[in-house]
Amino acid sequence: MITIENLSHAIAGHKILTNVNTHLPHNKITALIGPNGAGKSTLLNAIGRQFDATAGDIYIDGAALKNIDLQDQARRLATVAQHLHVGSRIRVIDLIGFGRWPHAKGRLVQADYAAIDAALELFDLVELSGRFLDELSGGQRQRAFIAMAHAQDTDWLLLDEPLNNLDLKHGRSLMAHLRHLVDAQNRSVVVVLHDLNFTLAWADHIVAMRDGTIVFDGPTAEVATSEALSDLYQTPIEIVPMGGHYFAHYHR
Repeated sequence: MITIENLSHAIAGHKILTNVNTHLPHNKITALIGPNGAGKSTLLNAIGRQFDATAGDIYIDGAALKNIDLQDQARRLATVAQHLHVGSRIRVIDLIGFGRWPHAKGRLVQADYAAIDAALELFDLVELSGRFLDELSGGQRQRAFIAMAHAQDTDWLLLDEPLNNLDLKHGRSLMAHLRHLVDAQNRSVVVVLHDLNFTLAWADHIVAMRDGTIVFDGPTAEVATSEALSDLYQTPIEIVPMGGHYFAHYHR
């Protein structure tokens, strides 16, 4: 479990997170949701140790994140940021190979090559493996970075708006793969999502944010009500049952 206690962060005096207290359960897909500017990406990046928060603490299985060795952290957490920056003349297969660094330190062995091949296959990148990143579409690049994080083979996978640039097929495929990681491989996923219907369909747990604070959190089936979501987004949202699933209707 990841536990977040009294986490606050400010940049140039502007508060981004304010006294955030929540937990992210093991072996679940946790969705961070909320309107633009809610602090979702900042919270995810704090968990991924992309910066030191102004105040508060984050614990992974009871161990303070700030006290975990960076090499150990790289074997526990893999992060895919919203804005992806890397040299454009890197081939897809080499990018995915970077995910094996915490295990191989650059000296790849058979197990590492097997992990790279599996990631290429899972994310439909086999035919693109020899292509340079600047030769790919935005969606293809997104899949390549997620494949790199997958190859890192960590207990926790942190994804910041991974559905950006993905078409319907690959968006659904990604969420189905995350479901498989959780259900079959006992992995844990934390994902920033804007699409409420992807959230309702795939997330086990929700952390809802607005203005840098937690509005509500808990199991999706319990907390994702029409009333709670309408208040969160300040717009009418109706939760509609259909075919044994629930959908968010807010287009009328």
